[in-house]
Formats: sequence, C-alpha cells, structure tokens
Amino acid sequence: MEQRTLGKTGLKLPVLSFGASSLGQEFRSVTLDEALKSVRVALDCGLNFIDTSPFYGRGMSEVLLGIALRDVPRDSYTLCTKLGRYDLPHFDFSAKRVAESVDVSLHRLGTDHLDIILCHDIEFVPMQQIVDETIPALRKIQKQGKVRFIGFSGYPQKIFRFICDQTDVDCVLSYNQYTLQNTRFADETVPYLKAKGVGVMSAGPFSARLLTNAPLPKWLKEPEEVKAAARKAAEHCAAKGVDLAKLALQFSVANPDITTTVAGSANPVNIRNWAKWVAEPLDQNLLAEVLEIFKPVKNVGHKEGLAENN
Repeated sequence: MEQRTLGKTGLKLPVLSFGASSLGQEFRSVTLDEALKSVRVALDCGLNFIDTSPFYGRGMSEVLLGIALRDVPRDSYTLCTKLGRYDLPHFDFSAKRVAESVDVSLHRLGTDHLDIILCHDIEFVPMQQIVDETIPALRKIQKQGKVRFIGFSGYPQKIFRFICDQTDVDCVLSYNQYTLQNTRFADETVPYLKAKGVGVMSAGPFSARLLTNAPLPKWLKEPEEVKAAARKAAEHCAAKGVDLAKLALQFSVANPDITTTVAGSANPVNIRNWAKWVAEPLDQNLLAEVLEIFKPVKNVGHKEGLAENN
C-alpha cells in the first residue's frame, strides 16, 4: 500500500485507511466474528491506519476495535479516535470531558497512547469553544504523552478556516467532500491547509453508500437530484462491467494532496476488494463519463450542524 506523510507530523499513512464506524453498527447489524475479522483483514491488506470514535455505536466501535487489536503489536498500526460527540444530539467539548474522554478511549482501545485524536463534528457547537477550551486541553494531554497529534473533523468547509486562522492543529479530517460528486474539500480548503502545514485526511469516498450499489441509509441527507445522478452513474458503470464503488475509491485516493482516505466496512470481502482496486489503474475514460453525469449536481451537498457554521 502506497504511503504519504501527514503534514508536519512525520506520520506515514497508507493512502487507504480503515474506518471503524461500521463496527459500531452504524449501517447494519454486525456479528462479533465479522467485526474482528474485518480489522485483521484491513491490517493484512496494508490499511494500518485505523479511525474510530466513541460516537460510533456509542462506544461499541472502540470496544470491539480494542478486542480485535489485543494481540497486534502496537507499533504495527496508527490509531485515531475522536472526542466531543457521544450521541446524535449529545456534544461536550469541555476541558473536563476532554480529559475523561481520552482516558475512556485509551481503556476501550487497550493502549497507553493515541496517535491522533480529533474533535468530532465541531460544526454542531459554537466553534469558539474549540479554539478557547478544547484544543488547549488537548495540548495538555499531548504533553502527558497520551496523545501524539491533535486536530478536528467535520463536514462544512467553513470550519477549517475558522479554527486554523486562530490556532494551530496538527491535522484535520473532512468527510464526504472529496468524491466523484463533491470535490469541495480539494477545491476550497486543501490548498489553504497545505500552506499552513496542516495534515490533510478525507473520509467517505463512497459518500455514505451514495456511490455504491448498496441500499442507501435512511439518514442520508443528500438531495434527491444527487441520489438520482448517483443511480445513473452506477447503471452506466455496470453497463461497462465496473462497480461504481471501484471508480469512487480510485478517484478519492488518487489525489496526492490528500494523505489518506478513510473507508469503513465490517465486511472483510469489501476490504480485500478495496485494497485490490487501489493497486489497479484508474480508467480515465470511464471517469470522464461519470464526472459528466455528475456535472449538473457537482458539489451539491447539504447543511450540517449550526447554521452559522455552514
């Protein structure tokens, strides 16, 4: 698996990483065997950067990940979790909860340190708190050796400049905003982050199943015209004997300015397919045809979090 360096951190991450949200049953019910095997297969395939959160499965993802990694040498993988979001409407970015959350995650994950910790979905709260309270609290924990690097994640592009104009972070994670249909992250934000030396990560190359043949989750917020274009793109790819998901994944990992793309599944077959697809050449002709299908809805998304943060 090809690797790229994350900003100024010195961390070398695979271009494709394992997202453990599926271990928390965010998309479907999973068996214990599926959960444990998917982690081992991901590591076997070179997806040795793992991203999770206490929000995924309300703790279930971290717990199962900790079990799956119990006998795996700690220096053989890079681990990222998050803090601040604990349930759909439950957010707490206070300094007190920061300290508690890090310790709980360390316990669940069975490790004495986290490589990266991110403030999760900061667009749902008044973001000045992240600058004034949350990040300073994380820097104290960083000095204690519990966390190596810190950052934040979210959906609206506005959040990245709001935080990085006021304080320093090591890395950020954007989701569903660098895909076949939506490239706002690279168009609007990545050059700004690169100039500041902030590490750049992206998640959701399939845009929550939108760019696959799988059933769409009920909570997917994309407008109907976007969903219709995705179905059309999937049919076009199928007629050429290609899975739209393959093209979507290859497109996302091809951008050299994005260190890693996080994709999640509790299905070991999917993970093996992804590793194989990443190693294969991108069909530029098919890509051009699919981008043409998405042109009428390019960069069309939805609002996420507080109105003032969009």
